Amino acid sequence: MLKTKAKQSEHKEITIPEEKGLGSWLVRLLKGVLIGIGAILPGLSGGVLAVIFGVYDYLMVFLSNLTKDFLKRLKYFLPIGIGGIVGLLVFSVAVAYAFSSYEPIFVCLFLGFVVGTLPTIFRKAGAEGRGVKEMVSLVLALGVIVALMLLGGSYLPQIAPSFPVWIGGGFLIGLGVIVPGLSTSNFLMYLGLYDKMAQGVKDLEPMVVIPIIIGVGLTVIMLAKAAAWMFKTHYSIVYHILFGLVLGSCVGIVPTIVWPALQAAGLDRMGLSLPVAIAFCILAFFLGTLLSFLFSFLEKKYET
Repeated sequence: MLKTKAKQSEHKEITIPEEKGLGSWLVRLLKGVLIGIGAILPGLSGGVLAVIFGVYDYLMVFLSNLTKDFLKRLKYFLPIGIGGIVGLLVFSVAVAYAFSSYEPIFVCLFLGFVVGTLPTIFRKAGAEGRGVKEMVSLVLALGVIVALMLLGGSYLPQIAPSFPVWIGGGFLIGLGVIVPGLSTSNFLMYLGLYDKMAQGVKDLEPMVVIPIIIGVGLTVIMLAKAAAWMFKTHYSIVYHILFGLVLGSCVGIVPTIVWPALQAAGLDRMGLSLPVAIAFCILAFFLGTLLSFLFSFLEKKYET
């Protein structure tokens, strides 16, 4: 039975936390690294990881009004931003290697990490109660993101890279930040741009990196105000939508990313038989879940 929503005179006000010392700073740095990696992982998005790390709503509030307490708020987001850049640039090489050789195992590791946080997100979504509207929003969001993941590649053409195209790629990446669960890496692969983008970022090619930054920046700043307004006026519904998007990305990633990578070509690259590869995927999934619990412990200890 669904819990009836409590009557409230005001919707939940989102307040960005104060700086709380080195331990908190380092945990937020690690969050940023993982969010940056998530932004380039097929099947995931930086927005999904921002939600599971509890910084998504804070980020939308910050970006929607950059002039309000800018320096004070910047102190909270600085380690996340540094970590995000490190995740995108430094780890892109390691991620590219892991995906070229052991894609399904690596994806299952991150999938386990995300799944391990789902109970926490669900509790947070129900902080103001849970009614029919919230559950309908959750189911619709889940259905939409699964449908996009399953059908997205069927209707998108391959396009040649150019400065305007990379701005469009940045727009897609920015959209993945604002809309958790929307794996823009998948769409970039469908368009034939993902490998070129990863190589361009790794080599720091200005004609790739600069337009992507422009596209991401414009998209996030333009849409963050709308997201912050939604949180302020419809907190419970918005958080249930976010939960549906995150859950949907977990459901959709198995048939779109993991299972295709376990076919003959993928098994040859890994040098594994199907039963052994599946066993490694299961182990990676449970390891990711365990790591998510450990990370949750660190979050509580250092109150990030």
